[in-house]
Amino acid sequence: MEVNRFESIKEGTILLIDKPYDWTSFDVVGKLRSLIKKYIGEKSVKIGHAGTLDPLATGLLVICTGKATKRVMELTADSKEYLAKIKLGETTPSFDLETEVDATYPFNHVNRELVEDVLLKFTGWQMQEPPAFSAKYIKGKRAYEFARKGIDPKLDPVPIEILSIDLIDFNLPFVTIKILCSKGTYIRALARDIGKALSTGAHLVELRRTRSGVFSIEQALTIAEVEKKLSDLGNQN
Repeated sequence: MEVNRFESIKEGTILLIDKPYDWTSFDVVGKLRSLIKKYIGEKSVKIGHAGTLDPLATGLLVICTGKATKRVMELTADSKEYLAKIKLGETTPSFDLETEVDATYPFNHVNRELVEDVLLKFTGWQMQEPPAFSAKYIKGKRAYEFARKGIDPKLDPVPIEILSIDLIDFNLPFVTIKILCSKGTYIRALARDIGKALSTGAHLVELRRTRSGVFSIEQALTIAEVEKKLSDLGNQN
C-alpha cells in the first residue's frame, strides 16, 4: 500500500506521521490542514486520524485524507505495537506523567525473572478497566472531566487482547516493554495492572507507538519533513 503521496492529498491518500511529544492527535490534524492550505491552496480537504495517541505519547499516527477518510474505522481497528517505559514503586492518578505521584511502594523484591513471569500472564484476551483520565464518554461527558475534579467516573471494564508482550530492558526502578495489542488497549492501564501484579505501584513514563496494522514508524515523517515536502510540491505548481 502506497503512503505519504502528497500529490494525491485532495483525492485521497494515507500519511504516516511521527507525532511529537505533547501534541494531541487533533493538533497534528490541524497542523496538516493549515500546511495543506498554505502550500498547495486546498482549503477544504477532509482529514482524519486512525487511532488516537495521548499527548504524552509519540510515534506513529495514521492520517487519512480525501476519499481515504472512508478507511479510518477500518484502520483504527488494526492491532497496535508500542514501546513503553514504566517506573515501578510509584503511582499517579492518571497512570502516567499527566498527574503527580500520589503514593509510593517498595519494589526491591522485583527482579527480571519476576517481571518476565508476570508479563506472560497478560497475554491473551482479558477485561481492562480504562483510566479515569481518558476520553471515554460517561453521562455525556469525557471521563477526564470528572477525574480532574476528583470524581471517580467508574468506567466499566472492556475486552482487550494482548497479542504479545516482551521485556526489552530491566533497570530498576524502570522496565521497558514491547506490546502488540488490540484496538482500545490503554497502555497506561496496563502499567497500572503490571504494578499490581508485581505487588508494587507503577506508572507510565514514556510511550511510543511503533506500528499500526501494516504500517511502521520507519515509514513515518516528522511534521518538519511534511512541511518540506508540501513546500516543494507547492513550488512545482
